[in-house]
Amino acid sequence: MKATVVTHPLSKGHVEKLAGQFSMSDLTLPFWGCRKKMPMHRIVRLEGEGNYTLFHFSDGSQLIVSLTLKKMESRLSPKVFARLHKKNIINLLYLDSVHPNEQQLSVSLINGDRVEVSRRKASRFIKHLKGFQQELSMLTALELVA
Repeated sequence: MKATVVTHPLSKGHVEKLAGQFSMSDLTLPFWGCRKKMPMHRIVRLEGEGNYTLFHFSDGSQLIVSLTLKKMESRLSPKVFARLHKKNIINLLYLDSVHPNEQQLSVSLINGDRVEVSRRKASRFIKHLKGFQQELSMLTALELVA
């Protein structure tokens, strides 16, 4: 497998600028009988825990909601979020690097988390990542011109 490495992880300010261009609106989450709005661009990773989903945010906080990872996946922006495994979805804006190995592909996120990519989803993830990087480079080039 060919190594794909993100050369420049994005800063928090840059992530917020790009969030609007990737149509990342607020996400309404059920929390203790009420609804809580959370900015989608602040989600670093989602982790499935049975019928619950654990959100990991860019400020280091976490939130658990009583919705499955599959339901949450349908509410997320498909351009920016990638499902790596049956238990993990990551925000590609927070990707630090990709680690190809003979047996297992894994990714590192800016917050220090390392997540393994399932063997069956690896080729789809690499294709998704390459498309995301192309779109990101086009947006960055347009931003530099403007």
